[in-house]
Amino acid sequence: MNEFSLEGKVAVVTGALGLLGRQHCLALAEAAVEVGIITGETSGAVQRRAEKLQITELHLGCKHKVSVIRQILTRRKLTPAQVAYIGDDSNDLEAMRYVGLSACPADALHLVKEMADYLCQTNGGHGAFREFAELIIAAKGS
Repeated sequence: MNEFSLEGKVAVVTGALGLLGRQHCLALAEAAVEVGIITGETSGAVQRRAEKLQITELHLGCKHKVSVIRQILTRRKLTPAQVAYIGDDSNDLEAMRYVGLSACPADALHLVKEMADYLCQTNGGHGAFREFAELIIAAKGS
């Protein structure tokens, strides 16, 4: 596991959109945790969901997710240790290795499950992001 720091700002980046819950995005914001989406998809539905949740770091059609994460870190003056990432597919592996804390849903690819620092008990689209968000919020509160 990479080093993960809860000092100062923390960012949670998701490669697996699933169903990001509004209340959990708001709870993360209240805990000074920013949420971003980096996805290979170019769906208008993803963009509409991000707008509804007021997620400003939305990156669609990304082939090289680590490059996008590096740009975000530079712009927001964060380190990899301040970033948590949840993903479910092989195109998330490089990003998961790069950040301070990685997670995946219970139904992620086997290789992703082996790599993740935290394996959610719930499937993608059925509460995995919520579970990961609650883990981070609880850690920030302690």
